[in-house]
Amino acid sequence: MANIKSQMKRIKTNDKARMRNKMHKSDLKTALKKLDVLINEDIAKAQEFLPTVHKKIDAAISKGIIHKNKAKRLKSKVDTKINNAK
Repeated sequence: MANIKSQMKRIKTNDKARMRNKMHKSDLKTALKKLDVLINEDIAKAQEFLPTVHKKIDAAISKGIIHKNKAKRLKSKVDTKINNAK
């Protein structure tokens, strides 16, 4: 544990940010898994859910949780899955 007061505060701030980032990343992973299930079950529902997934990916970019190139790769991967499932 740190002895410096400002470092103690910084540790608390980092923990809050880590938990917040973990929540958003988990939410994104859940949406991607849900989309995979929808693609296997009903392609029409999957297409309706696709904008939601894109929105979550964009939110993760803006919050600095994932890199923009990873986001582009995820979007491309999702779009390709839906197009191939038709």
